[in-house]
Amino acid sequence: MEILDLRHFSSVDLRSLLDDEIRVWSQLLSWDYSGSADMIQRYIDAKILPGYAAIERGRIFGYSFFVYEGSKGVIGDLFVDNGEKPSNSYQVECQLLTHVIDTLQQSPGVHRVEAQLLVHEAGAVARPFLEQGFQRHSRLFMVLPLNHAMKPPKPLDPEIEIRRWTEQDYQSAASLITAAYRNHVDAEINDQYRTLSGSLRFLNNIVRFPGCGTFDAAASFVAVHKRLRSLVGLILCSRVRHDVGHVTQVCVLPELRSHGIGVSLLSATAANLRAKNFSVLSLTVTQANKGAVELYYHLGFDTKRVFDAFVWEG
Repeated sequence: MEILDLRHFSSVDLRSLLDDEIRVWSQLLSWDYSGSADMIQRYIDAKILPGYAAIERGRIFGYSFFVYEGSKGVIGDLFVDNGEKPSNSYQVECQLLTHVIDTLQQSPGVHRVEAQLLVHEAGAVARPFLEQGFQRHSRLFMVLPLNHAMKPPKPLDPEIEIRRWTEQDYQSAASLITAAYRNHVDAEINDQYRTLSGSLRFLNNIVRFPGCGTFDAAASFVAVHKRLRSLVGLILCSRVRHDVGHVTQVCVLPELRSHGIGVSLLSATAANLRAKNFSVLSLTVTQANKGAVELYYHLGFDTKRVFDAFVWEG
């Protein structure tokens, strides 16, 4: 078995592996990964996707890639074939991650590395991260069946209006995200939340790129304070399968939490998806964010899997 630079290969070499990964995402998360796989193929064919591939007898059976975002590296994926996986698959995953982590930590100008690996159970590949000084955060992947209506939310303050997301909300939404995550555990996991420019990049990735599905503007809403004419809450939703929606962002200003705004936003998204015959709404939440976790359980969400987020600061 060899570990080679991913840029030595073409999408043809990885096609079978990507097809297997699409099936795994569908089985574990009810997620159509084909859009992400197509994007990976384009970057591989352009020889611009950094990463490593595990090769045995001329066949690629595992890979991991990463991207650079200024002074930060983000590990985008890790996958080893589940069909004909060799008996030492765990060692292969660790070897791939070790190569990626070493490369990122030794890259000039990189002072931070982030990773969230949804299809790996919590702890499954933690060792290479912990050995290199990463912080570990447990996160929950939660799902809400949409075959029954959510319990109606309590009436909001008359000054608060829930309306659909529009393109004109970009700047205000970025300001809201930055304010909502100040001193929040999620800002430790994703440093984009810490600045206005980072929040704008985050929004652009969610709305315009298929990494988290196809953005569904009709199922995305904002909460507006009518007198102040400012956003105080936000929910963004993407379609990750023809009948599955995924909340990519939901937040409320700290001073207005526990006022029913988050419940109203989630109810609006769930009602929109239900009217379009969607079957499931999913989201991810950091386990340490106990208030949010309790709210989601109260609304009928269940935890489908627990996974890890890892962060290293150089």
